[in-house]
Amino acid sequence: MVRKWPDKLLLYSLGAFLGYEGIKFLGRQVFRDVSTDAVKTIMTDLYDENLWEFVSATTKYTPQVVVETNLRSQEGKVIQRPLGPPKKFPSLDQLMFNIAQLHVMPTPLETPVDTKVIIGKSCDKPLIIDIPIMVSAMAYGAALSEKAKIALAKGATMAGTATNSGEGPFLPSERKAAQKWILQYNRGSWNKSDEILSQADAIEIQFGQGASAGTGHVNKVGLLDFKMQKGFGVSPGQNAPLHSRHREVNHPSQFPKLVEKLKYIAGDIPIGIKMGAGKYLEKDLEWAAKGGVDFITVDGAEAATKASAPILQDDFGVPTVFAINRAAQFLRQHGLQDRVTLIAAGKIRTPGDILKVLALGADVAYIGGIALFAMSHTQVLKALPFEPPTQLLWYDGKHADEFDIETGAKHLMKFLNSCREELIEGIRALGKTAVGQVDKKDLFAIDELISKGVGIPMAYEPYLQEI
Repeated sequence: MVRKWPDKLLLYSLGAFLGYEGIKFLGRQVFRDVSTDAVKTIMTDLYDENLWEFVSATTKYTPQVVVETNLRSQEGKVIQRPLGPPKKFPSLDQLMFNIAQLHVMPTPLETPVDTKVIIGKSCDKPLIIDIPIMVSAMAYGAALSEKAKIALAKGATMAGTATNSGEGPFLPSERKAAQKWILQYNRGSWNKSDEILSQADAIEIQFGQGASAGTGHVNKVGLLDFKMQKGFGVSPGQNAPLHSRHREVNHPSQFPKLVEKLKYIAGDIPIGIKMGAGKYLEKDLEWAAKGGVDFITVDGAEAATKASAPILQDDFGVPTVFAINRAAQFLRQHGLQDRVTLIAAGKIRTPGDILKVLALGADVAYIGGIALFAMSHTQVLKALPFEPPTQLLWYDGKHADEFDIETGAKHLMKFLNSCREELIEGIRALGKTAVGQVDKKDLFAIDELISKGVGIPMAYEPYLQEI
């Protein structure tokens, strides 16, 4: 008797099922035997022969320390860690906002909320942005690709805000894509021509930053990288050093002349300073104020960069929450808060972080690493799982050519617009109608160190109304 096709199909299906169940059974048995042997070995071997010793050691030293110890052992020189410190600092996370309900009434839903900010109020050409968020300094070439820089500029423009050139070579395509462009006046020799300076909407003189303090470094320019040679203004085989000091400022008393020079060349646009926050923050601010700057960018210890020494990231600087509070207090004490714009930077990631630094006294927040995450969005899948997502954005990244500018710009714009909408929600929840109205009275702390350090009450303290 000839069997019909359906009967054969049934036999094949039954065989496949039994095969699957058999493989599953054998797999479970093998896994059980191996795991049982491994657990038994861990439970019975003496400690000096026991693999659990590694778990015990990494609990004490942490995987981060173990990995970086091995990298130092391998390299024999300073290792360069990207994207900032993993160390947990006292942070904005320990701040909470008040809730307006009865004693203070929330803002009606229909009432508009003003999110505009003016940088350089006393300038003939102030920089006006629609949201209190800007894209921070990230260098072309020394860090990001041209495509990434253009996307940041386009996304910021679509959201009505500004982007910062960073310390890398001048990039005409970025300037063209950015409606509002801040030029970072670096400690190297490039980007110093009148032609470039006169294109800026604001100029930020970089003296230091949170992730690398005030140190210099050498930008290594390849023999065959003609773009970078031209951008940095070096010959083939030469490197481009970023010095620890500006040539024009070997003593702080020389700083006002530099500000005056830039005003003369670029016109009466906002001229500011960027610095990492240290123990002598107030003295640094004093010299900056004497220089006649229009804005001050204060970078907290949590800030990130493309790469810097772990010691500078982990063990130098004042955390952002304290740095911004101290800088704002200094400006208020010297009657400068209405003339000098304070810009906060350093691990500012969310709308809540942004509103908190504004409450501490900042006027604007810079975002850096989180802007890269927002911009790259699902495009990171082009690099994952075999390469880190940054390989899509770095100048020499293995997947840099695959990054799509328009898609990246669109997602950054959406992220910034989403942040603006959440800020509006938060401002209404405080019973206010503008970003400039948010202050320290809107905050309380859930950590006693933060409470004492910032000068706000703890969550458990009862409110005693002033008479």
